[in-house]
Amino acid sequence: MRKKAEVHIQLHDAPGRMFDENFDPNNTLARDELVIRIQPNEAIYLKVNTKRPAEMSFSIEETELDLTYDKRYQDIQLPDAYERLILDVFMDTKINFVCSNELQEAWRIVKPILAEIDKKKIPIIPYKFGSVGIREAFDVAVKHGYIFRVEYNLLKTSDNKMHSVLLQLYV
Repeated sequence: MRKKAEVHIQLHDAPGRMFDENFDPNNTLARDELVIRIQPNEAIYLKVNTKRPAEMSFSIEETELDLTYDKRYQDIQLPDAYERLILDVFMDTKINFVCSNELQEAWRIVKPILAEIDKKKIPIIPYKFGSVGIREAFDVAVKHGYIFRVEYNLLKTSDNKMHSVLLQLYV
């Protein structure tokens, strides 16, 4: 089973229509989105719609501003998270550890939430290990305007093939 941890911050549609109705009659252009991938292969990228350069026609494609660590730092062996922490212990540095005031502040924020959950007896909703989670989480995202897309083309790899990520949708 492959572990995956990402944060997607989807930007709202721009007010009004950016392109005339003949160009995009169903308003199908994807929203701009900031993606922070924690694992595997740490990356930060911004997906945006751009006009294809040097073309006389007006064709739009989804592109990305990409900082993928293993592409940017190909000449460096990037340590795993625990390797980095163990090295920090040996080097007597605390840069990647939480300090006591950060920990106290985190608990100050989380304790009232936990108390409210206990008070209201909010049930825990189980889900299958390794799955994308519970339907209710997707419902909350949709309620707040998030639009799930079925497929997104990532950058071409060195073998010049385009790779895609398919999302499992519950919407």
